[in-house]
Amino acid sequence: MPQIIFLPHEELCPEGAAIDAKSGDTVLDVALKNGISIPHACEKSCACTTCHVVIREGFDSLEESDELEDDMLDKAWGLEPESRLGCQAVINDEDLVVEIPKYNLNIVNEEH
Repeated sequence: MPQIIFLPHEELCPEGAAIDAKSGDTVLDVALKNGISIPHACEKSCACTTCHVVIREGFDSLEESDELEDDMLDKAWGLEPESRLGCQAVINDEDLVVEIPKYNLNIVNEEH
């Protein structure tokens, strides 16, 4: 069973977290199920960039991004080569280390 290590984030996960995940789940779903409220303004439909995350370790183990995700990522604040949308990053069998960026393009963060 792969493990996702979420690096500390000042507001969403101050202590960081190590969470067991199931292959086939997305990074966003694992975070939400475990109390890490990564913003997701489009309700996981790949129509915004609020769930932008950076995969610090294990990036190559994820399923490849598609053209729609790549187009959305071009709009993300703080884009890096290992950036993914949490709602589209499907976990396989390797552990991941994930950083949640401090900022996103969502002006208002609504709790879901």
